[in-house]
Amino acid sequence: MFDISFTEILVIAAVALVVIGPERLPKVARTLGHLFGRAQRYVNDVKNDIQREMELEELKKWKTSVEGAARSIENTVRTEINQFQEAMEGEMESSIPAPSASSSGAATEAVPPPDSPHDSSATQTRSPAAPVPSPASSLDISRTEARRD
Repeated sequence: MFDISFTEILVIAAVALVVIGPERLPKVARTLGHLFGRAQRYVNDVKNDIQREMELEELKKWKTSVEGAARSIENTVRTEINQFQEAMEGEMESSIPAPSASSSGAATEAVPPPDSPHDSSATQTRSPAAPVPSPASSLDISRTEARRD
């Protein structure tokens, strides 16, 4: 802090001994030591406060930059979700078939529900909109009939 050499300190001590006297010199040295310690603590406290303020400012800057990045990410995600929803709605609208005159139920015979008894010799026709049974479901039916026998 100060650039004082050991010889300068000895000169100051000799002058203080002559001026103050040997009886009061220990009390004055003790008082000066306490004052010097207080000054050092005060300077250290001020340094720490300045350091904390600088760190606080850095944290505030970092916080604002993180909040800005979060807002930008949020906006990007929202626009992507909106675009995805619009695309899905467009797909849903384009995949719904328009009703046509050939799909009316007058030309086709109704298929009885699976639980109702029916004549196996009767011929049944299916409408084009009715689902075609998969081979796996026909295997399940034949296994069930085999178990009943």
